[in-house]
Amino acid sequence: MVVLYVRSSVCEKYPIRPASMTYDDVTHLSAKIKPKQQKVELEMAIDTLNPNYCRSKGEQIALNVDGTCTDETNTYSSKLMDKQTFCSSQAASNVSRYAAAVYRKGELHLTPLHGILQLRPSFTYLDKADAKHREREAANEGGDSSQDEAEDDVKQITVRFSRPETEQARQRRVQSYEFLQKRQAEEHWVHLHYYGLKDSRSEHERQYLFSQAHGLAENTELIKSPSEYLMMLMPPSVEEENDKPVAPSNVLSMAQLRTLPLADQIKILMKNVKVMPFANLMSLLGSGTDSTAVLRCIQQVAMLVQGNWVVKSDVLYPKDTSSPHSGVPAEVLCRGRDFVMWKFTQGRWVVRKEVAAVTKLCPEDVKDFLEHMSVARINKGWEFMLPYDEDFVKKHPDIVQRQHMLWMGIQAKLEKVYSLLKEHLAPKKQETQSGHPLLVSGEQRVNMAKARVKQNYGQLEKEFQRQKAELKSNDASAKMDVSNIRIKEEPVSDEEPMDTSAYEGMNNGVVNGLHAEDSMDSLNGRLPGGCSDRVAQELKAFVSSTFKKQFVLTLSELKRLFNLHLASLPPGHTLFSGISDKMLQDMVLDTGCKQIFVPFPPQTAASPDELKVYALWEAGDTYDQHRQVLLEIFSRNYRVRRNVIQNQLSQECGEDVNKQELDRVLKDCCVSYGGMWYLKGTVQS
Repeated sequence: MVVLYVRSSVCEKYPIRPASMTYDDVTHLSAKIKPKQQKVELEMAIDTLNPNYCRSKGEQIALNVDGTCTDETNTYSSKLMDKQTFCSSQAASNVSRYAAAVYRKGELHLTPLHGILQLRPSFTYLDKADAKHREREAANEGGDSSQDEAEDDVKQITVRFSRPETEQARQRRVQSYEFLQKRQAEEHWVHLHYYGLKDSRSEHERQYLFSQAHGLAENTELIKSPSEYLMMLMPPSVEEENDKPVAPSNVLSMAQLRTLPLADQIKILMKNVKVMPFANLMSLLGSGTDSTAVLRCIQQVAMLVQGNWVVKSDVLYPKDTSSPHSGVPAEVLCRGRDFVMWKFTQGRWVVRKEVAAVTKLCPEDVKDFLEHMSVARINKGWEFMLPYDEDFVKKHPDIVQRQHMLWMGIQAKLEKVYSLLKEHLAPKKQETQSGHPLLVSGEQRVNMAKARVKQNYGQLEKEFQRQKAELKSNDASAKMDVSNIRIKEEPVSDEEPMDTSAYEGMNNGVVNGLHAEDSMDSLNGRLPGGCSDRVAQELKAFVSSTFKKQFVLTLSELKRLFNLHLASLPPGHTLFSGISDKMLQDMVLDTGCKQIFVPFPPQTAASPDELKVYALWEAGDTYDQHRQVLLEIFSRNYRVRRNVIQNQLSQECGEDVNKQELDRVLKDCCVSYGGMWYLKGTVQS
């Protein structure tokens, strides 16, 4: 006997009173199946004369579904809900451990199962009733005049041609939910014939549930002990890793953390803590961790601020993400947070309004930046949350120097993006009367840092003295004939020192990687000892590779790239001997580049370094002549239109320049702004 139990919560949808309905209430049953989807649908005719049937509810449902009209498409032709549909769903994903059992005459017959389906009532007729209701409402609201209807019929049609579908687009379409639903709907139903419980065909099929072999000799697999047979029937389950409970995203398990590689451990810790002294990081990583390896990994995910490590912005805001408050892309958030971090390298205090005015970000994003690394103080602003870590700065001067060079590069980028004024660049002096024990002025911190770095500079000094002794012993053979590198020695008065005014707010006594008092000769255009050949070779390699990638650079941009290059070099590298502006410019000219005298407008606000423009004259490819003509054009014009450039190139090269060639040359040397073309680095916003 089949019994269908109806919950009281669905009585409004189901025409049966809250009681059980037995198989006797069902007068007809039909079934259909979709084999590929393993989907079964049963349709049962309900006995409307049975006392368990609620006739008023059945009439109301039929009226809502089909309306008052009589049609062949009606769901209920008798004006009563006289049938109910049941749809199947997968009851279990893995049924290999289940079997159907029949016990007869002391024997247990098992039949393996390949699928288990659960039948549930289908209420699709309610969707049809809702659709009918919406159609009637639309018909009632559409009672406009015939003139309005005629006007509505005249509509402009836009014809669009579909683009050829790419392979990636096709794969996304095939994997979409809409496509899968369409494929499932396209599969045709296979109608089945229902046989009753006492039918002869049902009895015949039921005999397949019993084993036809009665002798144990034929069942060789069952010649085993009971325990072995149970092991075969129910093998022990293997606990999978994905069955383990997953901890919340804001909970960090130290036991699981220490099973990860060192780089991942440091990244996870810094991402959760945001700001941490190096000593605390070593204690969290456990005893026996190599501090050198930790230093190498921490620089990949964090920046040094006041001797403490602050997680990098791109770690917190990965690419292709956005702000949860304003929807600003991750690139803009990283730039704004870098500005806040850089401000804390200048002093211990930051004003929130100043950050918002410079970065143009919403107050919620700015508050998030500040809460990552500082604490709000009433009537003062935001103070960096950790004290200055003197021990780390004293023990690792090479790391401090490298981080300082990285901050110089970040500062140059921020100056260009935010157009920072001098009051933004200069560190604010702290109030001397403040009673806070951790409050130290910017100038005092710089002097203290210079003294500590100078005291612990023995390793580099020892290496320098060793190189100097070797060069003195080989003085006769130290003179090298470098035909393609011209290194000039100029008097101090004629030398053009490298401009470091943009970085004075961050200067801790380091100039191009060395302290000012330790490398005065190199800043005057002379390299210490006789190591000019090695320095010239390294400098030439940097200049040559840079211009082969960029083609056109201003002196300001070249110096910025050079500082970033120095920051990536290991301590004690030959380029740390000091490179002046004049040496850098001479090397640019010696590597086949030329200075382009761009006629800047008289009212330009560009710095002297931004007015000096250098370009690679010959790269050795087929576009050399085109680039040379283009550079000649910009030596006479500050900005040029595209059609003027194309006409000039066609005249000078003696043939028509196609769009591909013109785009390639413009991409190498120029940028477009406001419909005009400028040389790279010369646009004045």
